[in-house]
Amino acid sequence: MIGYVLRRVAYSIPVVIAASIVVFFGISSIGDPLAQLRRSPNVSEATIQATVEAKHLDEPLPVQYLYWVQDAFTNAFGTTTFGQEIWPDLSRAALNTLQLVIAAELIALLVAVPIGVISARRQYSAFDYGLTGVSFLGYSIPVFWFALMLQVIFTNLYLETGVRIFYTSGLSSIDPGTGLAFLVDRLQHLALPIIAVAYVNVAAYSRYMRSEMLEVMNAQYLQTARAKGVVEKLVMRRHALRNALIPIATVVGLNIGLTFGGSIVAE
Repeated sequence: MIGYVLRRVAYSIPVVIAASIVVFFGISSIGDPLAQLRRSPNVSEATIQATVEAKHLDEPLPVQYLYWVQDAFTNAFGTTTFGQEIWPDLSRAALNTLQLVIAAELIALLVAVPIGVISARRQYSAFDYGLTGVSFLGYSIPVFWFALMLQVIFTNLYLETGVRIFYTSGLSSIDPGTGLAFLVDRLQHLALPIIAVAYVNVAAYSRYMRSEMLEVMNAQYLQTARAKGVVEKLVMRRHALRNALIPIATVVGLNIGLTFGGSIVAE
């Protein structure tokens, strides 16, 4: 198992390198990295030239890429053209996004798995048809639009009632307090983006779970367990559910990258 994981990690290294080259060359070739600096009225030509030399922007793109890699590994990604350190802002934003993604994935799984199981056991019932409609709706609604509608709803609710349920911006209040008060404040700020991101994943995971449960429920080893007198609840929980979760784990792993992209839009 460890050898397999190490091989997969080794295979991913060339992919990461190739992706970084494509992104670096693509971004570098579509515009002037000093455009914002040149528009600033307080920046002299000497300062711009010094920045060009410091950032090696007068070198060919392959050489610039090598300098970027050097900064990434030895200088925490270096600084911006205005001299601001990149890593503090990058780590802060990544930590906030990670909170959102982990919470959204956990909630999506906790909601989607039971829904998928019940839908499979009640195939072609009103619940199953209703879930299918909700799932198609979840697939069709863009994350940014759904997030915007949540903002509109809870903003109007606050304006009409004066009751603050969820916040529509920021990660915490100016004075969030400590302990339980801090936790409640953070949840109030994270709730809407979590709902926006998790809703799409619930729609996807529940359909996968339903499909896998239907396939597993017709397997011969489940029929054998029933023939031996095992209670139906134990058959579903110990045999059907465990085996149906294996493909879902793969889907979740592949979907995490997409969730990161969707969470950035929602944020």
